[in-house]
Amino acid sequence: MKKILLPTDFSENAWNAIDYTLNYFKNEKCLFYILHTYTPTFYRVDYMMGGPVNSAIPDKNVELAQAGLEKTLADIKNNYANNNHRYKTLSSFNILTDEIQEVTEREHIDMIAMGTQGATGAKEIFIGTRTVHVIKKAKIPVLAIPSGYTYKEIKSIVFPTDYIRPYDKEALGFLTNMSKMLKAKLIVLNVKEEYVLSEEQIAHKKTLDVLLKTADHSFEQVKGELMPNAIHEYVEKHRIGLLAIMNRKHSFLERLITKSTVDSIGYHSRIPFLVIPETWKDLPKKSKT
Repeated sequence: MKKILLPTDFSENAWNAIDYTLNYFKNEKCLFYILHTYTPTFYRVDYMMGGPVNSAIPDKNVELAQAGLEKTLADIKNNYANNNHRYKTLSSFNILTDEIQEVTEREHIDMIAMGTQGATGAKEIFIGTRTVHVIKKAKIPVLAIPSGYTYKEIKSIVFPTDYIRPYDKEALGFLTNMSKMLKAKLIVLNVKEEYVLSEEQIAHKKTLDVLLKTADHSFEQVKGELMPNAIHEYVEKHRIGLLAIMNRKHSFLERLITKSTVDSIGYHSRIPFLVIPETWKDLPKKSKT
């Protein structure tokens, strides 16, 4: 049984993400953890003694959290009857990213699914500050659903890569399983920025082909385009249902979630966006240097 974490702030955007995720996993046996975190507008002395649970003074945030979770659960059961799905509600006096990390480790969560907040003009970060922080700290895959995006059958998944660094089976296992679960074709997309693949890149591509053999997949290349805009244009042109990216340090994912260049600011994910943490075998060795 898959364990999926659904953070919520009881907003329309959060509910939209829940709606999408329940449909995404409609044919899978899942245990969904619906999580709400809260912090007070100012810190009280009694919180220093152990938080609101140990406080003798009622905290309105606790009551609001409980009421919100109860309503969310009731709405789910009224609108999404599914014998494959079970639910647990969680509320916590904590920072969202810290609580997510604690819950994922304690409950052995398989994936986090949450809504994105979209762009807000010149100061934007394309998927929203909260989502960015979760992606950066998460040790498990994160599925980000754009605000207002309704579930559609996913027939294809785009997985961009530059073939510069190797992948292993462990890192790609989640992606291949998603492709098979959704019965979607996996498209490995390379953006060629005025250079040819080196021998090392060709070798990594061949290895990737072997590692993806259990999934229906193909390799494509976009030439003479700027990345990441080229990925966005490909997704739009081919009506891709899901964008999947490996979260690697110094990768173009960092260019997507920061506002350092016009190109990165101009990229807005209009489809669900799956971020998979890098877990390749060389990582522990490299971290010591």
